[in-house]
Amino acid sequence: MCGPPVCTASHFQTPSSPGNAKAMQCPTCGHVPTTVVDHEVNGSGVRRQRSCPECGLRFATHEQAATVGIQVRKRDGRREEFQRHKLLESLRISARKRDLAAGAIEAIVEDVERRLSVSGHDEVPSRVISEIVIGHLRMLDPIAYIRFASAYRQFVSIDDMLGELERLEYSPVPPAEQPRLFEELPFAPTPIESAPSAASR
Repeated sequence: MCGPPVCTASHFQTPSSPGNAKAMQCPTCGHVPTTVVDHEVNGSGVRRQRSCPECGLRFATHEQAATVGIQVRKRDGRREEFQRHKLLESLRISARKRDLAAGAIEAIVEDVERRLSVSGHDEVPSRVISEIVIGHLRMLDPIAYIRFASAYRQFVSIDDMLGELERLEYSPVPPAEQPRLFEELPFAPTPIESAPSAASR
């Protein structure tokens, strides 16, 4: 015997809003509320399996922080809409061949999205996003951190990079690890914003 029909719907909201999770309207009969029968937190938000007590429809929703329309202001004054995939790709390049926990990169992007969505601002400086990312990478992995920061902070030599690690109270990167800073990178990590180098501060 076939079960109730299953469909997929997209619902964009802040995943941490528990009240909204129960207020979803059935896309077939319009009944409110529907029942959440299962959920899964993944790298892009929360996926909930729902059931309508009125008509029996089973469907899924994918909920994520609402960052659509938030403008990122570059240092040169240009503005562009926040693009999750660009930040995610930049982080993946920085963390390439690093032994990071599963979902660690996605969690950083989620934190950026969460902070943007609750900020109440329609526009944010790009340096704010960069510093959030750098703060995570600083604690997560020194190699991924220095790769990302090298684009953002415009390090000009390996000595500058190692000096930055020492300033942050990291042990210097072992000589055997140093070539891996840029090992097999197809291109430098995409900078979110170029900031003045330490020497010019």
